Amino acid sequence: MYGTLSASYPERIVCLSADTTEIVFAVGAGDRVVGVPGTAERPPEARERPRIGGFTTFRLDRILDLRPDLVLAFSDLQADVVRELVRAGVAVLALNQRSLADVYQAILVVAGALGRSAAGHALVADMQEEIRQIREFSSVWPDRPRVYFEEWGDPPIAGIRWVSELIEIAGGQDVFPELRERHDARGRVVDPGEVARRDPQLIVASWCGKPVDLDAIRRRPGWASLDAVRAGRLYRVPSGDFLSPGPSLLHGLRALHDIVQAYVAGEPAPAPGGEASS
Repeated sequence: MYGTLSASYPERIVCLSADTTEIVFAVGAGDRVVGVPGTAERPPEARERPRIGGFTTFRLDRILDLRPDLVLAFSDLQADVVRELVRAGVAVLALNQRSLADVYQAILVVAGALGRSAAGHALVADMQEEIRQIREFSSVWPDRPRVYFEEWGDPPIAGIRWVSELIEIAGGQDVFPELRERHDARGRVVDPGEVARRDPQLIVASWCGKPVDLDAIRRRPGWASLDAVRAGRLYRVPSGDFLSPGPSLLHGLRALHDIVQAYVAGEPAPAPGGEASS
């Protein structure tokens, strides 16, 4: 007589990115997380978990010592560690979101893998509702300022697709909308001269893993005459709010919305070097 087969959801989860960490906690499975990357800051409880490396610099032995029954990874940049984990016999779920639709799907996939489908659907519904409200609020503005978002400074790299989408939802217009189709960062490298030609009215910068140098941005050849530079509308924003494709993108959207709304309302620009955050 055959024994009874039983199945259970993963109980020991290692997250290799801030977004997967945040998603797991947000769907109510944070108690199962046994390892997180050094970039994980949200929620605060995640900071108490063992750190297993940086975004692309993980030690396989440290991960294996945690005896995970599921590892959550993000993006092709983590392909090397994913390959090593698979060869070591570890179950890996690798996500590669590039748009807001991909972010929603990633949340549902992770939630489903953890037996938290209902919580995943609720989280996505909440995100979509806030996004709908902000889009509706900004849709009546007569002016939609030109926005240049920079996710790296040398070379200058324009924002990934989900950032471009957030700009439009917040009430602005991305000066490089055509680059949202480029999946990798190399495809979004921009010519500083072309940025100057498109003359953004707002410049928002968030360099992944590195402090933004607004003075260096101002000093770029030909940029002193940009509308955004002359008006002092340059903003540094936290990378965790914009470059981590999970629930934290709502923080970024709120910050963008405040920036655009201040411009539309004709409110004074912040002091040079001012920082926008939510």
